[in-house]
Amino acid sequence: MKKLVLLATALAMVSGSALAADLRVKAVKAPPPPAFDPWDFAFGAGIANDYIFRGITQSNHKPSVNAYFEPRYNVTKDFQLYVGLGAASISFPNRAAAEVDAYGGARLTVGQFAFDVGAWGYLYPGGTCHYGAATDTAGVPLSTECQLNALLNGNVIKKDLSFFEVYGKVNYTFNDNFSMGGNVYYTPSFLNSGAEGTYASIVGKAIAPSAWFGASGIGMYVSGEFGRQWLGTSSSFYGVPQFPNGINYADYNTWNIGIGFTYKVFTLDFRYSDTNLSKGDCNAFTSDFSARGNINGTNLGTFVTPINPTGVGSNWCGAAGIVKLSADLTAMTNLK
Repeated sequence: MKKLVLLATALAMVSGSALAADLRVKAVKAPPPPAFDPWDFAFGAGIANDYIFRGITQSNHKPSVNAYFEPRYNVTKDFQLYVGLGAASISFPNRAAAEVDAYGGARLTVGQFAFDVGAWGYLYPGGTCHYGAATDTAGVPLSTECQLNALLNGNVIKKDLSFFEVYGKVNYTFNDNFSMGGNVYYTPSFLNSGAEGTYASIVGKAIAPSAWFGASGIGMYVSGEFGRQWLGTSSSFYGVPQFPNGINYADYNTWNIGIGFTYKVFTLDFRYSDTNLSKGDCNAFTSDFSARGNINGTNLGTFVTPINPTGVGSNWCGAAGIVKLSADLTAMTNLK
């Protein structure tokens, strides 16, 4: 009898322990996975002492402000679709004072590689045609506006300089502190000049270890780019007596290097930019309204090139120092 009682007691203790274990397992439920919100958007603004685009000032070496807004849709954590709208203040020969950018594309991350493909439209509203003659060098009739307006230095410029590019980018991140990449852009008519344009560049960025600045929240990086712009032949609007049907713009190299400091959403960037374009070929390419025949004490005629027979020279393509302060935010990161 005692043996039966002891056996029953042991079975009760075992079954009780098992039941308690079952209850504990059932009571602990895994938290539901966080809801995946595919939508995000980025926005920001900046101010710089000069707006340099591929080595050439877009603001006549004067200060420029910019802003942008970019909605994003994350198909997966590694694949993103995006569109964007931006604007910047400029100072163009046709007197356009603003650049409006509309763009869109797709970004894909595969391991340490990041890919980006898309199209970018550059719009320059408010321009005025400057030519000062009834026809161009090929005898093509010009509008009344073109006939009535002329630049004092003899340069000519179209009313509408808007154009678009398609692009592809790839970037490889070696580690948390270093990355390198390459970019290619193509347009059938750069600045609506009629000349094809292809731009290719390599870029690199080194980020300082976070330990350098402790808990201050400050970050630092060094970055640079080396690129080449290939250009075709313009329409007859930009022709010269030797090339009445259009001029073959000079291809050129451009490079920049700089150092930047970050704090929360802010970036302060100091950068040096330059090209190998001569002042004469620069003038032929930009139609610089401020170009003249005597730059830095040189004499008229020094800047004569086959595509720039007037000898007027431009400093829009030379060495420049840029200081830019910008703020960049994303809704998912900064607005929660």
